[in-house]
Parts: sequence; C-alpha cells; structure tokens
Amino acid sequence: MALYKVRTKRRKCCNGITIEAGMEVQVVTPVNNTVQINNWQYVEEAFQRVYGISMRKANALNSSDLEIEKVR
Repeated sequence: MALYKVRTKRRKCCNGITIEAGMEVQVVTPVNNTVQINNWQYVEEAFQRVYGISMRKANALNSSDLEIEKVR
C-alpha cells in the first residue's frame, strides 16, 4: 500500500465548482504504483469524501492541476 498527499495547485472555477489552491487530501492506493491508476478513482473519492466536490466534473483530475507527493 502507498500513501500520497494530493494538493491543488491553483484556483479554478469550472461547471459551477470552485477549487481553491492548497486543498489537500490523503490517498491510499492498494498497490505501490501511483494515484493515477484506475483513471484517478482514488483521488476523486478522497476529494468527494473530504470536500464534497467532484474533481471530475470540475475537470481538475490531471497533473497540471494537482501536485502529488508520495508520503510512504
């Protein structure tokens, strides 16, 4: 299992959803790969759980909008 911190890089407004810079979630993946497996599913679920927003609807599930840091 791998633990990642995923943080938004910039403010973004898209499809009625506002994302602020610095919003951060922790994502646990079952494999020691990257959070981008399964089409960003784990990141989407983490932001939905913590902030109640859909990053997919905001078109923010990409490496230009998100900063990914492996914790362990």
